[in-house]
Amino acid sequence: MQNLDLSKIKKIFFVGIGGIGISAVAHMMFLERKEVSGSDMAENELTRELSGLGIKITIGQSFELIPADADLIVYTIAIPHYDAKFFSQIVHSGISYKSYPEMLHYVTNNKYTVAVSGTHGKTTTTAMIGKILVDAKLDPSIIVGSILKEYKSNLVVGKGNHFVVEACEYKRSFLNIKPKILVITNIEADHLDYYKDLADIQNAFVQLILQTGDVVIYDGRNIDISVLVHGYRSKVIDYSKYLEKVPKLSVPGEHNRMNAAAAFAAAAALDISEEIIKKSLAEFSGTWRRLEKRGETKNRTVIFDDYAHHPTEIKASIEALRELYPLGVKRITIVFQPHLYSRTKALFNDFAKSFKGADRIILLPIYFAREEKDESVSSGKLAEAICQNGEKAIAFTDFELAEEYLKGEKFGENDVFVTMGAGEAYKVADQVFGLTFDTK
Repeated sequence: MQNLDLSKIKKIFFVGIGGIGISAVAHMMFLERKEVSGSDMAENELTRELSGLGIKITIGQSFELIPADADLIVYTIAIPHYDAKFFSQIVHSGISYKSYPEMLHYVTNNKYTVAVSGTHGKTTTTAMIGKILVDAKLDPSIIVGSILKEYKSNLVVGKGNHFVVEACEYKRSFLNIKPKILVITNIEADHLDYYKDLADIQNAFVQLILQTGDVVIYDGRNIDISVLVHGYRSKVIDYSKYLEKVPKLSVPGEHNRMNAAAAFAAAAALDISEEIIKKSLAEFSGTWRRLEKRGETKNRTVIFDDYAHHPTEIKASIEALRELYPLGVKRITIVFQPHLYSRTKALFNDFAKSFKGADRIILLPIYFAREEKDESVSSGKLAEAICQNGEKAIAFTDFELAEEYLKGEKFGENDVFVTMGAGEAYKVADQVFGLTFDTK
């Protein structure tokens, strides 16, 4: 990696500044009194938050938007994939450039970094650990892939030496971080538009384990992780052994109890007292878009929004909802937007079996993000497969048709309405019930 002296950087332009991770780094650079600007393809809550600070953000994407006198360009890792011409202009501009994951290296390198990795649970576990460290008066910095309710932001900048960061495996991004403590929540086949298979994913995690300084925390019951940590030169901790110490949580679901156990193990490794850890976890209220209760309608229909976009996450969320609302007590309607053609295709059979416990499933068109359209897979085909597995599912070719259909349905006090997915499914609840999506 080409060296970068951030102390000499005065003017930075962020491409894709509205992304959940890159926006945190932009915010951090602004707080360090650098001149920050950026662009994104659409406005969102994060761009509005940054604009409110005085950061100039342009909606659109082109090289001409980048100031000629910029000292540094920071870009989202999706750019090289879906806009090769634009990325080539960045590379040949003569301006220094770094990806968002590379910037994580520079902002965490001189800190005692606690990195949270894994296929599922990264965001919640990161938020839990961050909260414990705050409650323990360690004054940490935190970057999380969601909005922390207490701070109304995805960034906390503390004066202490600890930095808690969510570490994403996509394109081996997390290898830019050299953590002192590494938490691996779980490992499953995902991001198969980049990785060849599970073994390829495991190889990336092995590299991250090998560059971890002090402690690796993992689920000893998960064979796909356990085989990776044998021979690690430093300390390893099986976080499943902390499950019995987890207090009663405000957030439902066995998956959240596992997240809390991982957070408990990380905090214990930092010699934080069990009293502080238990109190902090018991008070944890969740994060934005992680099975977040948005409220109730006048007819007392309960509205949730959830980021689940992998079969395992969908199952966990439905199980958590059924803890709150048992079968026969409430009718659960899920509006799901599949994320990526490649993920839907690779995990198609798992998706078809993942909605057990929901009363009906409304499927929106696939959110293809960085990919070209793939006619071999669709929400319609997925709906057919879900029905073949005994559930009730219907697919719509656009949001408007789905919204029109749902507006014709009757929702009342016996209903739970859940928008789900990594894309824009939440907008359906906005339209059907006249809600305003509030990330704060």
